[in-house]
Amino acid sequence: MSKLSHFDSSGQAHMVDVGNKPESKRRAVASGIITMLPATLKLIQQGDAKKGDVLGVARVAAIQASKKTSELIPLCHPIALTRVSITFETDEKTTSITCTATCETTGQTGVEMEALTAVSVGLLTIYDMCKAADRGMVMSDIKLLEKHGGKSGDWLAK
Repeated sequence: MSKLSHFDSSGQAHMVDVGNKPESKRRAVASGIITMLPATLKLIQQGDAKKGDVLGVARVAAIQASKKTSELIPLCHPIALTRVSITFETDEKTTSITCTATCETTGQTGVEMEALTAVSVGLLTIYDMCKAADRGMVMSDIKLLEKHGGKSGDWLAK
């Protein structure tokens, strides 16, 4: 395992210096799942939730969250995102929704945290909008699926 980059030689947390790193095109994809009662999934699919278009609002919340990642994660660099895409896939068999976020930038540091933050907030928004119908929803499997670009190159989840 490589050295943790967010700690200096004396073990103190610090923001990594990326000033001398070359800019490159970077992309990260993350996903997560929210599982719910069948009736809750049906409310979302039919657009009958009391608070409105659940997935539409969750998509906008996820995009907004990706842009605010550095305000939420203390040692994360603020970056200029060039693209954010959020998709939702419903699964009636497991009564779940998978949120997938793709974030891109051209810069000196990656966008993994932005993609993971987008997924997390997208799922939290679904929970918030549907909690009156189902407080037992479970968010799980939030993970990085792939990252591209930068010094470490490409990485794909196994």
